[in-house]
Amino acid sequence: MPTSDQILGVILAGGRSRRFGGGDKGLADLGGQSILARVIAQFRPQVGRLVLNINGDPERFSEYDLEIVSDNENPELGPLSGLLAVMDWAAQHGSKCTAIATVSADVPFLPNDVVARLDARREDGVAIAMSGDRRHPTIAIWPMSTRQAIAEALKARALSVDKLAARLKAVAVAFPMRDIRNATVDPFFNINTPDDLSTARALLAGPTEG
Repeated sequence: MPTSDQILGVILAGGRSRRFGGGDKGLADLGGQSILARVIAQFRPQVGRLVLNINGDPERFSEYDLEIVSDNENPELGPLSGLLAVMDWAAQHGSKCTAIATVSADVPFLPNDVVARLDARREDGVAIAMSGDRRHPTIAIWPMSTRQAIAEALKARALSVDKLAARLKAVAVAFPMRDIRNATVDPFFNINTPDDLSTARALLAGPTEG
């Protein structure tokens, strides 16, 4: 197993956020911070180095002081495009990196032990997170040795991250629900729509007095 400084973390923020109404949903305010800021705070301590994968103008993320990796070769092809771009970037800039840990930019309640738990179970292969009966293939660890399989999937336009993870015999690691202000919450609750954002805001506000 690699040590944490050999795992490069990447926040995948290259989507178009269609269900959210467009724009960068990670920049939406959630309890006085952006969603992205919350993800960074939870994820950064878990990896040796952290980068942000995006499409478009990187200046809109300048306040976060993260290295930016853009989807230059395969833009608009989803998370696998971002993962391949980061792997190629890491081959040039991350000499100690043996694996990539991915999270999406819209999971504000990310556990602070997700990387350690995935890494402990994967046996040098792929591991993805699971909560309840739902798999979360963008919350995962991918060894650098999977680069060819990812590139081939992109070339074939086989863009399902979950199907690729299954082909690579990924281990699914179960995570318990979280308690947030007396509410039971999926640790990988992701904000896809304005209604999801409202739900997250209500969770952070906590129960009101009757």
